[in-house]
Amino acid sequence: MGHGVAQLFAQAGKNVCIRARRKTSLEKAQELITNSFKIMVEKEMLTEHEMEQALTRITYTTDLLEAIHDADFILESIPEVLEQKLETYEFIESVVSDKAIISSNTSTFPLEELTQRAKHPERFIITHFFNPPQLVPIVEIVKFEETDENIVTATYNLMKEIGKSPVVLKKEITGFIVNRVQVAMLREALHLIETGVATAEDIDIAMKGSMGFKWAFCGPMESQDLAGLQTTQAMVGNIMKDLSNTREIPSFLAEMVDNDHLGIRTNQGFYTYDDNGEKAIHTRDDHFLDLLKLQKGKENEGKINASAK
Repeated sequence: MGHGVAQLFAQAGKNVCIRARRKTSLEKAQELITNSFKIMVEKEMLTEHEMEQALTRITYTTDLLEAIHDADFILESIPEVLEQKLETYEFIESVVSDKAIISSNTSTFPLEELTQRAKHPERFIITHFFNPPQLVPIVEIVKFEETDENIVTATYNLMKEIGKSPVVLKKEITGFIVNRVQVAMLREALHLIETGVATAEDIDIAMKGSMGFKWAFCGPMESQDLAGLQTTQAMVGNIMKDLSNTREIPSFLAEMVDNDHLGIRTNQGFYTYDDNGEKAIHTRDDHFLDLLKLQKGKENEGKINASAK
């Protein structure tokens, strides 16, 4: 995730330093960033000159002190191991200025746990990006009762500045917004597979041709307004009582994991792959770029129309 976020900042004109523990990880990050920029140039979302300028704004190091000593905004995107995060934060706070914002890309730990050793918990915040972060517009900004509201505002403005669509949660909750809604949908999709109602492929086809198509420009709540809330009330009342409310992982999913059917990592999941998912990832990102280009075009069109008025 870190390399995609770094790309975003550089593309927006910010100087950014990527720190990783291993040189090989940095080399891979540089390769991924360069390739991502090249695809954007091919799709005429950037010029060659803009790409070259953005690449000059990114530096790479294995030295954490070198990466953060004069940083205004620090994004931690290390593995979801709490002790490792706490040790990292202790070092960060020992060398950066009191004004530096410390952010985590976590989707696992609440800020109360992340700041348990912090000298200045008020300057900690969560900015939860979605993979691939250089393409998916949303960023969930999560605060807690000790977070300084000026930090929230500054972070929100920064996310807007680098071209994201940030949302600020009114209060912290496990899974935030997107993953809670996603897990609720996944629970029902897995239930449909488990009970023999539909295959994984049929569910994907159905969702891509309905919710996936509609929600790109019209979210679930706006969709209900457009349909009419009396229709929503009737639909929810008729269907909700029959939805799965299990709190257990489906046995077939557990068996897949036990049998090392982990998805693209092992070339077998709900689908079969023969290239560690490289073709699937390329196809996904290509479609994401087309959609992002369309969305940006619509936004610019709206700004022009507003200016004309």
